[in-house]
Amino acid sequence: MSEHFDVIVIGGGPGGYVAAIRCAQLGLATACIDDRTDAEGNPSLGGTCLNVGCIPSKALLDSSEQYHRLVHQFPAHGIQAEGVSMDVGRMQARKEEIVAGLTGGIATLFKANKVAPIFGRGRLMTDKNVAVLDPASGELRQTISAHNIILAPGSVPVELPAVPFDGKLIVDSTGALNFEEVPARLGVIGAGVVGLELGSVWRRLGSEVVLLEALEDFLVAADTHVSREAARQFRKQGLDIRLGAMVDKVSTTAGGLQLEYTQKGESQQVEVDRVVVAVGRRPATDGLLAADSGVSTDTRGFIEVDGHCRTAEDGVWAIGDAVRGPMLAHKSSEEGVAVAERIAGQPGHVDFNLVPWVIYTSPEVAWVGETEHQLKSDGVPVRSGMFPFAATGRAKAMEEPVGLVKIIAHGETDRVLGVHMVGPHVSELIAECVVAMAFHASSEDLARIVHAHPTLSEAVHEAALAVDKRAIHKFG
Repeated sequence: MSEHFDVIVIGGGPGGYVAAIRCAQLGLATACIDDRTDAEGNPSLGGTCLNVGCIPSKALLDSSEQYHRLVHQFPAHGIQAEGVSMDVGRMQARKEEIVAGLTGGIATLFKANKVAPIFGRGRLMTDKNVAVLDPASGELRQTISAHNIILAPGSVPVELPAVPFDGKLIVDSTGALNFEEVPARLGVIGAGVVGLELGSVWRRLGSEVVLLEALEDFLVAADTHVSREAARQFRKQGLDIRLGAMVDKVSTTAGGLQLEYTQKGESQQVEVDRVVVAVGRRPATDGLLAADSGVSTDTRGFIEVDGHCRTAEDGVWAIGDAVRGPMLAHKSSEEGVAVAERIAGQPGHVDFNLVPWVIYTSPEVAWVGETEHQLKSDGVPVRSGMFPFAATGRAKAMEEPVGLVKIIAHGETDRVLGVHMVGPHVSELIAECVVAMAFHASSEDLARIVHAHPTLSEAVHEAALAVDKRAIHKFG
């Protein structure tokens, strides 16, 4: 007889492990199946985010930024240093230490909350039975069942047929996190979140980086004022961003690799030493569902769910990167909490209109809600206000007076409909705006809240004042 639980979660990433812990907190007997391992072959919870995504990339971004600031910004502070160098091996070791500490922390949380971790690959069968397969051989290890199943398989990098991965010279985002030396010339295909972050890491350390983006516009999801300013700052740092560049072919040359691409109808080439393919991710649903599981996927592999993460099979739920919506760790986690609470009979809720986006470059880019262009296209009357960080004392004192905050409000009700930022530490500043929008705040509300001086948050305050054309510290 198979072991039975109240809830089985398939996937131990930010959606899955959070859902499992919340289920356990609510008194539900919970198991979590995951097949990810570390470099030594030991089980490693945390999914892509903790193992080869959010956390290791931020560790490298921080290390490379510290190095860049020491070389290029510290002299303005009167700090002089000679013979500065980067030990890439030590940087990578630090990254691995951080990853190991956090993934091990999830295992500890599972133990504290009495979540049963099961190592293996989960496959949903009929009648809410789950087969646990050996990750290497695919052989059946055991079959377990539950009243409720939460599918949280996550996602994997998209591979381009014209530029297949070889794991050495042509890599995905995981490979780009593990370079043992700084490539002299690095080609990045895709100038989205992942491409910009990884390109920034290696550019700061001395690599010549060219980003080939198929879209004609830069960061189309962000407001135009912010995306233009971000592009200007990134190019100023030396990132060679080429828009409307469709990669056709990669070939090996005596000097490295040659990328052939089409731009404005003309064939172009660029020679690099290594290539990172960062054109997006797809749901990791291959082999997840048996034919008679009762759960279906769409043509792109996304699990079909309703607005509450329910599949067509009663008692089977799906969350995270494998369902509709942005592929973001925090969105996955909140869905996990909401589903756990719905299973327990509580009113779980996620407002998908208030999921913030962040790009952890320098300057950082963050936004929440709609763009001005989107709203005007929909016929919504709007007013907007902008304020530059260069006009804030704190940004100047930090030697980071770049970027801006833009607040977009309804033209009649003044309700805040979108906030877009590029500048120092905007990954933290965006939270205030998410809270404001969650409580249906107006730009006037933000304008009348006292913000400490001198802080970066004053840019939010002044942008709110600028909606009504009464910013205090803005010229013109």
